[in-house]
Order: sequence, then C-alpha cells, then structure tokens
Amino acid sequence: MAEALISLLLEQLASIVFEHTKQAVTIVLNAEEDVHSFSSNLKAIQAVLEDAEKKQVTEARVRDWLQKLKDVSYEMEDVLDEWNTEILKQQVEEGKKKVCFPTPANCFCFGQVNKAIHHHNIARSIKNLNEKLTMIVAEKEKHDFHLSTIRCTDEHLIQRQKTSSLVDISTIFGREEEKEYLLSKLLRESNQDGGRFLVIPIVGMGGMGKTTLAQLAYNNEKVKSHFHKKVWVCVSDPFDEIKIAKAIIENLDKNESQRNSDELETLLLCIKTHVEKKKFLLVLDDVWTEDKTKWESLKLSVIMQSCEEGSTILVTTRKQGVAEMMRATSSMIHLDKLSDRDCLGLFNSIAFFERQEDEANGFGAIGEEIVKKCKGLPLAAKTLGSLVWYKKTREEWRDVLNSKIWELEEVEEQVFQPLLLSYYDLAPTVKRCLLYCAIFPKDYELGKDNLIELWMSQDYLNSKGKKEKRRIGQYYFESLSMRSFFQDFRKDEMGNVYGCKMHDIVHDFVQFLTQNECIIIEAVEGVNQRIELSGEKVCHLTLISVPEGPLPTSCHGCKNMRSLILLNSKITTISPSSIMQMKCLRTLNLSGNMLNEVPKEIGELIHLRYMDLSGNEPLKELPDAVCDLYNLQTLVLGWCDKLEKLPKAMGKLINLKHLYVDACNKLRYLPKGIGSLKSLQVLDMFSVCEDDDDEALKLGDLGIMDQLQGSLSIRNLGKDDASEIEKAQLGNKEHLSHLGVYFHDNEDEDVVQKKGDEEILNALQPHQNLESLTIDYCHCPSKSLNWIKSLHNLREVYLFSWKFCELLPPLGKLPSLEILGISGMKKVKKVGVEFVGIEEEEEVSGILFPKLKRLTFYGMENWEEWAFLSEITIMPRLSELRILYCPTLKALPEFLYKITALRTLEIRCCPILEGEYEKGAGKEWHNISHIPNVSITPW
Repeated sequence: MAEALISLLLEQLASIVFEHTKQAVTIVLNAEEDVHSFSSNLKAIQAVLEDAEKKQVTEARVRDWLQKLKDVSYEMEDVLDEWNTEILKQQVEEGKKKVCFPTPANCFCFGQVNKAIHHHNIARSIKNLNEKLTMIVAEKEKHDFHLSTIRCTDEHLIQRQKTSSLVDISTIFGREEEKEYLLSKLLRESNQDGGRFLVIPIVGMGGMGKTTLAQLAYNNEKVKSHFHKKVWVCVSDPFDEIKIAKAIIENLDKNESQRNSDELETLLLCIKTHVEKKKFLLVLDDVWTEDKTKWESLKLSVIMQSCEEGSTILVTTRKQGVAEMMRATSSMIHLDKLSDRDCLGLFNSIAFFERQEDEANGFGAIGEEIVKKCKGLPLAAKTLGSLVWYKKTREEWRDVLNSKIWELEEVEEQVFQPLLLSYYDLAPTVKRCLLYCAIFPKDYELGKDNLIELWMSQDYLNSKGKKEKRRIGQYYFESLSMRSFFQDFRKDEMGNVYGCKMHDIVHDFVQFLTQNECIIIEAVEGVNQRIELSGEKVCHLTLISVPEGPLPTSCHGCKNMRSLILLNSKITTISPSSIMQMKCLRTLNLSGNMLNEVPKEIGELIHLRYMDLSGNEPLKELPDAVCDLYNLQTLVLGWCDKLEKLPKAMGKLINLKHLYVDACNKLRYLPKGIGSLKSLQVLDMFSVCEDDDDEALKLGDLGIMDQLQGSLSIRNLGKDDASEIEKAQLGNKEHLSHLGVYFHDNEDEDVVQKKGDEEILNALQPHQNLESLTIDYCHCPSKSLNWIKSLHNLREVYLFSWKFCELLPPLGKLPSLEILGISGMKKVKKVGVEFVGIEEEEEVSGILFPKLKRLTFYGMENWEEWAFLSEITIMPRLSELRILYCPTLKALPEFLYKITALRTLEIRCCPILEGEYEKGAGKEWHNISHIPNVSITPW
C-alpha cells in the first residue's frame, strides 16, 4: 500500500533536498521558492498518509490520489539520483581519493563539482515536480483525511526473534487427533484394500494448518526411518507436470542429469528408476487442479505400483474436488476450524510469550474477545498473537479489538483482516520491505542475506543515524518473522537462520496490496512472448520459466520499472534496446540463464544498485561499461564457470559493498582496482594469482578492508604467501564470521612437507570474533595452529587433508565449539590428550569440549587408537558421532559410553569396529545399545 512506499520516500527526499542540499540548491539552481514550496507540500502530505492508506481499501478516489503521489515521488527520486551520479562521476574522473558516499544524502560536495552539470535540467525538473505536487496537495483537501497519530520508531518495533524450529510447536494446537490418524496411516504395514500404495489428502480452507500438519508428519523420526525415500514438492497453480516431475527428481538426486530433460516420459521413467522397490513417501503440497487428465499424465499410480508396499502420496489442498479426482476420499483428513479453546491456546502461546503474568492482569479477558475475531483460523490467531505481543498496555490491546478493520467487507480473504491489522502496525520502512516480497512466486525460498541486499538496492534501509544498513535489514527481517509474516525458517548447522518462506495467504495478501506494481508472469510454451503491461504502473517485474532465446519483449515499455527478476529461465541474449528502455532499474537479477555476453549499454543503467549474473555458464567476461555503474552496491557472479576476467577499472565502483565470485573456476585473479574499495563488506572468495601479474589484486591488498563480514574463502595459497597474509591483517577483520583457507594442492607434485605452509598458518591468526574455520590441504604439522586456542567464539571447525599431521591440534578447551569435522589425516595413528589440549603433567580441571554437539572423523586410514584419561569430563553435550572410512580403528573410548546426550552413532567402512559393535553379537554392543540411533554398515 501507498504509505509503505510514500512515507519513507518523502522522508528520504526531504532529508536529501533540505537537510543536506538546501544551500547548494538555492545557490546553484536559484530555486529557493520551489525548494521551500516542495518542503511544505511534503510535510502536509506526510501528516495524512496513514489515514489515506486505510481509506484507499474502500475508496477508489483515494487510491487514484495516492497513485499520483507515488508517480511524482518516483520522478523526484530519479532526478536527485541522476544528480548524485553526475557528482560521483566527476569525482572519479578527477581522481578524487576521498569520496564520502555512504548514502545519497551525504555526498553533495558541490565545491568540487562543475556548476554546469545538469543545472538547467534539474532546476526545471524540480519546478515541474513541485507544480504537480502542489496540485496533489490541493486535491488532498477533498478527501477529509485525519492527521496521523504519533508512531513508534523502527527501533521500538524491532525485537529479537526467539523461534528456533522449522515448525513452531505452538502451531499444532487442536490437531492432535488428526496428527495421530495421519501417522497411523503413514506407518501402516499394508493397505486394508490390498493396494500397494495409499493417497492421503489433507483438505481445508487457507490458513487452516494443512502444510504444518504435513510437515510434522514428514519430519517425524518414525516416519523418517519407515520410508526409504521421501520427497516434498510444492505444486500450486498452474499444475505443470514437467515442473513437478523435475522437482521430484531433484529431491531424489540433485546430480541426476536427466532432470534437465523436457520430455515428460523421460522424467517419469527416471523417477521410477530411483524409487522402484523402495518404500516411498511423496508429499504434493498445495494442489489446486481438479483436471483428471493432468493428474493422470503424471502417471504417479504406475510409479507407485513399482514401489514397495506401504508407499504413500500425501496431498494438501483447499479443494475437496481434488480428493475426489484422486479417488481418495476414504482416507481424506478434513481440517475444520479450531475450537474456541484451541484457538485461544494458540493465541496465548504467542501473545503471552515471556509475559505470562499479564494474562491474569486484565490482558487475558481482552485476548479472549480478540480470539473470537479469528473465527477458528490458526493463521489469524498466530498473526494476532504476534501483533499484541508488541503491545504493552491494555489500551493498545483494546485498540486491536475495536479496530474498524473488522468492519471491512472489501478484503478478499477472512484472514486478510488480521494481517491488515498487523501490517498497519509496522513502521513505514518495514512495510516497504514486506511488500517487496510480492516479487517472488508462491513457496519461493527467500534467502535472508539476499533479501536484505534487495531491500538495500531499493533504498529501503536508510537510517537517520550511522547504523549499518545490513544490520538494519537484519532487524527488519526479525521483526517480520516475529509477526508471522515469514515461516518455515531454514537454518545452518549452527542454528543461524539463512532462509524462510511466506505462507500462501500472506503471499496473496502482499500481492493484494501491490497489485499493478508487482507483476509475476510465468512463460507458457508456444505462446507469443509479447505481453502487454501497464508500463506506467509496473515497478517490479518477475518473469518465470522464460525459454531459450532473447529477453522477452514483455519487458519493453515499462519505463518506470525498478526491478527485473528472471527465475528458472534460459535467456541467451539481451538486446541493447531492451536495456535502454529500463533506465530506472535499481535491481536486475539474470541469474541461472545462458547469457554469453552483457551488452555495453548496461553502463547506461545509472540507478542500478544490484546486479546478479550468477550461474550464467557461457559468460566469459563483463564489458568495461559495468565500471560506470557508480551506484552499484551488489554484484553477484558466482558459478559463472567460464568467466575469465573482470574489468580493470572496478575501482570506480565506489559504492560496491558486496562482491560474490565463488565457484568462478576460470577467474585467475581479481583486478587490482578492487583494493581501493575500503567500504567493501562482502568478498566471498579470494584466489591467489599463480603468476606475478601486476594487474592482480594481492592478498595483502585486503589489509584496508576492515569492514569485511560474513564468509571469506582464501584459495590457492602457496609457498610465498606468508608475508601477504600478514599484510591482509585478518586479525583486524572483527566482522568476519567464517574463514576458509585452502592451500594449493597439486596431485602431480611430490608430497613433501612445506615450510611455506607452516609460515602461512602461523601468520593467519584471525580475529577472536570468528565463529567458523575451515583449513584444507595444509602440508605442515598441527603445531602451527596453536593460535586457535585464543578463538573463544569459534563454534565450527573443519580440518581436511593435512598430509603431515601426526597429532591433532588442541581443540578441547575451545569454550564455544559445537561442530567439528576432521578428515584425511593419513598420518594420525593415535588421538589422545593432545587433542583435548592437555599438556604433559598438566593438572586437569573443568570440562573439555564443553559444548561440542557434532563430531565427524572421515578417511583416517591409519588411525588405530582413541584414548583419553577416564577421570576427565569430555564432550558432555555430544549428540551425534560419525566415524567413516577409518579401517584400522580398534575401539571407541570408554567416555563415549557415558554420554547421555548421544543420540546418533554412525559407523561406516570401519571393519574392526563393525565386528566389535555388531548389534546383538559384538562383544562391545552392550556399551552402545542404549543410543537411540545406531547405524553400523560396511558401505
């Protein structure tokens, strides 16, 4: 809706024009009157935006008024951005060494700029826009808007997210009976009707918890062990047989080459090959089609007949007609609305989280009345519970209960009313971030870091203070998560959220609020690719499944378009004329296509902040014109397998914050100019140039980049790089969370111990804030790693293929270590006290490996003995232990038998251990029989 776009935009424009450029505008442009008028108009409009946004739901006249306001605001933003870009260009061309440009608002250094730059055009544009805005202000009086109330700042609305599981346990209130029934059906040994497989539809209206129930069953430990193969596919609408078949194959085997086929028969045969004679569970989430011919074309009944008896298809759908079409009504689970009691339980579990005392202090009675508004819808109860959790007074709770939104009849879904309430309670900046998610299709997995960079590219993360934009984006993401706009969180091994999804209804909701501005078009094979769009209104366009060939002409004519995103597409070319018609672009995502070149006209996209070209395998180089994109913040080039070089003048990209080049295997080096980018925050990969090339960025050039954060991989390290490592000053990179160090490994060379590797390892010494460390192919002993003991925040360590390591490094005293993987240490014969960090004759106290949860040993060919002193407390929290391909290891240490937290033990290709610990027969089996999940296999 409009306030989400306009309010922050006007605030930004006011800041740029009046706080930072007033003197320059009045002197240089001689436009004092227009500036003053524009300022007054902005303030008058801001005062009524909140009321205008609410009225536009029911009043078309207000919608039209807000659209005019947005159009003028976009134009003004473009004028000022063009002005800033000219200033930046002149600074770069004059070789200015000190350029201050963290935000467009802070870089109007007019004393350094030729006064002739665009003065006349800018002055005329401001005058014209002011006239338009004056007319909009006059029209405002016709609508009888109320002045906005004082609102909380973004910081007051932001709270840390406290959820920690993919499926929040609070979302299963009132579904115990359905859950038990579903599990009994899935875990059955045979079908009552004698069939080999069963189809179970879960039917219910939107927001009832169908997908949540399916997830709980899918992730159930008994279900996991019951089925040999499990696949989850989101179907949605339209029902695309080839797309579904490809998704099934990708879940079964990501490396299966036939998944790239477009022949349905080939794909179905491939699926059958993978699941034949295996007990198979297939979940088809969100099925809409009742077309029997489409269902039958997938031939799932034929495929399932080839599976082991007890195989199952689990379907979620809003339509009972789908269950009837599948002839599966006898096993159908119908989810009805929650009872008042269960709905209240769900609401209370969120609303009174960590504030239980409020429930008996007058809030509980108001909550009961609010829950009646939910009408038994779980998603509504969850949304309203999240909303009032932020409300600290009974008066605020009553405002939710008595809101006029409950009287609206124009909203499209029942659950939209609670969502609107929660939406209106967001700060304008957070609203804009939520609405931008309408550019993604349903069930799309949102990458958290990528989403934040996209918000940044649209200037949604500006702050009046000096707070770093990525941190602001993190706060906004957490705020939206806490309010239930995001769900299905994906986490890495250390529990950090890296992705999520939106509920289908939440997706419908944001599209309802952004209709005509955010457009998603899925290409249909054989249909003319020229699609007529409302070019004046479309701001963000997403194209899906565009076939091989040029960029479709549907992109033409969208002159105000700010985002163009292609998903699952295969375009090979972009014409210069296409680029010239999209000159307002801020965000361009062409990842995963088949581009072999990028036209030089890309340099004309002066507003561009984000460009993703990753996964374009044929792409060999970028045009020099890329270096004219002075506003570019994010450049993503990963997985461009044939990319050989980057433009020399990349030092001109003075706003570049994020550069992704991982898995560009033919990229020999990064250009020297990147070394001048002091504000670079993300550089995911640095490969040491093998030749002494003057044009190559040296490792030591990273020394000035103290803002680097996230993950950094340093590859191809060699004998002469110790001094460069010292110059890189990794110890000053306090924001880095993961460091990967990969030494040069040439299998053709004689395997000899390398002193250079030892010197490099000694010189590394990263900052103590580091959380994850990987070191591969090191040709020196582990004593060079003694500095690791000072990394008190280290949570994850992987050490691979240290060919001369005879003793493991001292890791036992790392207080935060949770995950440890060691592999390819071929000279290690014994793991003893040196591993836990105990010196000879040292008195032992405290706990060693106090937080270690997951431990893996792999490929330790000569490892024979694992023994510690029995009186030491070691690894009390260890929950998973894997020992793989360790053929000479004779026994497990006794301390392992006493760890009550150990839930999983996997032993594979360890013949001695297999005999000693064979289930029911090995003489040591009794020592591990209490562990719930034990797997001992010879392969």
